[in-house]
Amino acid sequence: MLKINNLTFKYHKKAPLVLDDVSFTLNDGEIGIVLGKNGVGKSTLFKLIVGLIKPISGDILINDINLNKLKIKDRAKMIAYVPQSIQFGDLSVYETILSGRVSFYSLFPSKKDEEIVQNVIKEMGLEGFLNKNVNELSGGEKQKIAIARALVQEPKVLIFDEPTGNLDIGNEQLILNEAKKICIKKNISVLISIHDISIASYYGDQFFLLKDNKIKYSGNKEVINENNISDIFDVKATIKDIDNKKFIYIEGGNYEK
Repeated sequence: MLKINNLTFKYHKKAPLVLDDVSFTLNDGEIGIVLGKNGVGKSTLFKLIVGLIKPISGDILINDINLNKLKIKDRAKMIAYVPQSIQFGDLSVYETILSGRVSFYSLFPSKKDEEIVQNVIKEMGLEGFLNKNVNELSGGEKQKIAIARALVQEPKVLIFDEPTGNLDIGNEQLILNEAKKICIKKNISVLISIHDISIASYYGDQFFLLKDNKIKYSGNKEVINENNISDIFDVKATIKDIDNKKFIYIEGGNYEK
């Protein structure tokens, strides 16, 4: 379980708050979707959870363990992060995936490390890619390698920051299906930021809608309604239910309530 308590952050003393008293809970086996306009603090929230930056105040807990009190190496054993911009070294696919185990060994990987890597490779069907240079792969393939690298950490929480932003429709669905499968099979919390609200409403279990640096609305799929979406994005939103799926239509900006 991921629990965020009263998280507050700004980038320097005289700067305005980027996040102000943010709190929410995401259970094991659930996908949480963070929604909000650009610049509202979604990526900042993820960086705080991962430990790339430190909050002014507030706590980040996984299974009641306060991550703010852990060393970076120990934190990396509990939480994995797939950022917007994926950077790989000049390595093979196998070496890239194995690098996800670095926090567990010093100089050389153990037999257990290699077994975990092999299991993830098999689960994700990556056997045919292992000797390729990771930088020569397509966008969707790179995303799968980034997920595999995150999974070998055996995290309790997996975070995706806009994982489908540069993918075509087919690869977008592939990556989100993979996220859903991982969430259920491994019973871990998965937190995702995504722009497409219709797709978000289909894959998400819990939703956290950010506005004015706070979580203004949160809850299950009922949170994805015309009033809340219109308010969060300052647009006129219309929602249609087709075959038990929500499709959100945006009619324009500068919405006056």
